[in-house]
Amino acid sequence: MKSFKKLSLVNRTEAPITAKMVKIEPFEVEQWMDKYEVTPGVLNIAETCAASISIDDLVALCEDPNIPHPINTRTKLTYGAIRGSPALRERLASLYSARVSSPLSAENILITPGAIAANFLLLYTLIGPGDHVICVHPTYQQLYSVPASLGAEISLWELRKEKNYVLDIEDLKPLVKDNTKLIIINNPNNPTGATIPKSVLQSLIDVAREKNITILSDEVYRPLFHGISPVDADFPPSLISMGYENTLITGSMSKAYSLAGIRLGWIASRSPSLISAVASARDYTTISVSQLDDAIATYALSQSVLHALLGRNIQLAKTNVALLSTFISSHSQICSWVKPNGGTTALVQFKKKGEVVDDVEFCIDLLEKTKVMFVPASRCFGEEFKGYVRIGFCCETQVLKEGLEKLGGYITENVA
Repeated sequence: MKSFKKLSLVNRTEAPITAKMVKIEPFEVEQWMDKYEVTPGVLNIAETCAASISIDDLVALCEDPNIPHPINTRTKLTYGAIRGSPALRERLASLYSARVSSPLSAENILITPGAIAANFLLLYTLIGPGDHVICVHPTYQQLYSVPASLGAEISLWELRKEKNYVLDIEDLKPLVKDNTKLIIINNPNNPTGATIPKSVLQSLIDVAREKNITILSDEVYRPLFHGISPVDADFPPSLISMGYENTLITGSMSKAYSLAGIRLGWIASRSPSLISAVASARDYTTISVSQLDDAIATYALSQSVLHALLGRNIQLAKTNVALLSTFISSHSQICSWVKPNGGTTALVQFKKKGEVVDDVEFCIDLLEKTKVMFVPASRCFGEEFKGYVRIGFCCETQVLKEGLEKLGGYITENVA
């Protein structure tokens, strides 16, 4: 963890310590989304959240009519509970305590304004100049650009299409150095939709434990699994349930729970010292999360709502990924993919006369002519993904159907 030299406010003879931050790179995927998702009439099949719902929709999912409405208009809007309400933290702790011998305490949960804040906060807390960080790639750019901006050396643990985007532990081992501080994974993965099998997670822990390396598992798309069953031997559990204390996981109400608008995420760890360090740094960024957001999240994670909400979204994912699979199969001379088994996103490659398309030009031209929006992978995830686009397939089914119909017409006229 970072250490800071405390300066005396009385004796100012010591020169202050200065730390140089490296310039942070533009956040390409967020800038692309911000620029184009406001296009009038856009058919947004680039969005990564399961189709969003309203408070009324959430209440309609509740199976117990006696549960109070999530918003109490008589509650005074103070800062509320600083680390998150006890009820919310207890419900999250319960989710991570299923089928484990040692239940997780609510004290091991820290509430944040979304997973993006959770990731930034813990990276800021843990990483500094001289540290080495290994990060899965491709993934959400924040996970490697932020530690680089903090002065860390970054090594990318590459997902490979020929291995169905499943991480290979043998690719990790030569990346580990004496100063490796953190290994970052994203499970399920954005943008591929691949999941990391349980056996690979165990091997990762074995490597990390040998050198006392902390692991950050960004689990923002968990538990949205649609191509793998909990009874499968390699179904991926949350990393926090696998017995390695030096683990941090982040999550959010945005993706699998359809509530991006409440801006609520969390950090969880079995290490009290890790949680304490992050909570201390959090004082500089967040006094507390909105009481309204906290209340809605608490309601959504109640036993009377949670199963219906996740059931809705898992079925939505299964329905929509089947539609996308059918489309790709029927245009197999032009597009190909590795079918995802978790999350809300997929990488799809497009070719024209046997050559990969310029995905940036392809996405812009498609948007201008049809209003269908994709994310160009070479711009947002690396040049090695030229010809690929990221599709977010968990929008409303009708939106996906209309988007694929227009995409099919565009392919016939411009690509085939």
